[in-house]
Amino acid sequence: MTHYGLICPLATGHLNTMLPLGKELQQRGHRVTLIGYPDGAAVAEKAGLEFCMIGENIFPVGSAKANLDKLGKLSGQAAIKYTMSLFADKANTNLQYIPPAIKKIGIEALIIDQAIIEGETIAEVCNLPFISICSAVVFNRELTIPPFFLNWSYNPSWWAKIRNKLGYELLDSLVKPINLPINNYRAENNLLSRKLSKPYLPLAQISQEPAELEFPRQQLPAYFHFTGPYHSPVGREVPDFPWDKLTGQPLIYASMGTLQNQLLFVFENIAKACEDLDAQLVISLGGSADPEILKGVPGNPIIVRYAPQLQLLQKANLTITHGGLNTTLECLTNGVPMVAIPVANDQPGVAARIVWSGCGEAIPVKKVNVNNLRVAIKKVLTEDIYKQNALRLQAAIKKAGGTKRAVDIIEQAISTGKPVLNHINS
Repeated sequence: MTHYGLICPLATGHLNTMLPLGKELQQRGHRVTLIGYPDGAAVAEKAGLEFCMIGENIFPVGSAKANLDKLGKLSGQAAIKYTMSLFADKANTNLQYIPPAIKKIGIEALIIDQAIIEGETIAEVCNLPFISICSAVVFNRELTIPPFFLNWSYNPSWWAKIRNKLGYELLDSLVKPINLPINNYRAENNLLSRKLSKPYLPLAQISQEPAELEFPRQQLPAYFHFTGPYHSPVGREVPDFPWDKLTGQPLIYASMGTLQNQLLFVFENIAKACEDLDAQLVISLGGSADPEILKGVPGNPIIVRYAPQLQLLQKANLTITHGGLNTTLECLTNGVPMVAIPVANDQPGVAARIVWSGCGEAIPVKKVNVNNLRVAIKKVLTEDIYKQNALRLQAAIKKAGGTKRAVDIIEQAISTGKPVLNHINS
């Protein structure tokens, strides 16, 4: 038995990736502890995992909601800058409090979300093996791959490589506030800066994407694995829903996730765009507001604060989504094509992959209007190619292995102490 520590942002999309991995490890006889701020305690308890609390005086109960409420009103560069400032504050706290907590409770191996940039340093200081999990779109840099926060499509041409290089320079400037506390901490612990030091590498890096959704990659490390998604009911509440109100018409499910979900004009435009279609619209507000706030929107859609997403997607013909990777993969698992409205962070990159793979269309949030939405919705609903590509990705997900394959890789890496190689990449 190994004692694993899970480190990830305490946001729904990241938790919905990490908790099923933790639960599967627990069911195989291992001890699993989620490490995080007080807001994570209830989530860990619901998932049946142990919880190690840190930073209770810095990020008390309720701070996560306050941060998400502010983020939910932002888009584009403003949302990215706010996200980076939050990550910088939390990087400093994580570096100060997680290593002593790890030593105190006897954690032997770490599973770290790729979005936790300081995770590699934490593992190095603690001298522990770790696995890197890509809960969001894959961040690994290649000149032929656009930065994750931009909606640029894949293009291997020379000019696109120059474009991508400039995009990565912009990303470097955005990440500076996070690198500062990391490098200060490294200096305090007699380590070279991240830029100068030899990387402390994971024994495996695992993405929940199927390889068929990702842009063509040429430089992934030999220990990189695409396993497909891990979504499960673990740690997720199933909210009440008026199932009796479903009419049997083609179902359009609209959700802007749980982060950038307070842009009410988006929901209003969606309702107007669907008003005259032979379809029924369900809108989930992702916890951002009371459904009454959209009372009177055209078309009489079903509007709920939270929706039982996994269950609704089994009935949906189309999803209108923010382009969060979890929702995207849940749609594809059910063979549901999409219209993406990316707002910030990795959503533009996910939306670009939805379009590139032929599973849907995308409209940047700044270009959302009734006409653009109606055209995209009709196109995806009526042209068979989108459904066919969604079914193609559904088949790829079924073959990818999911949670069990990911945990097989984790167990092999930690038990042998050696990188688990993917012979396709190597």
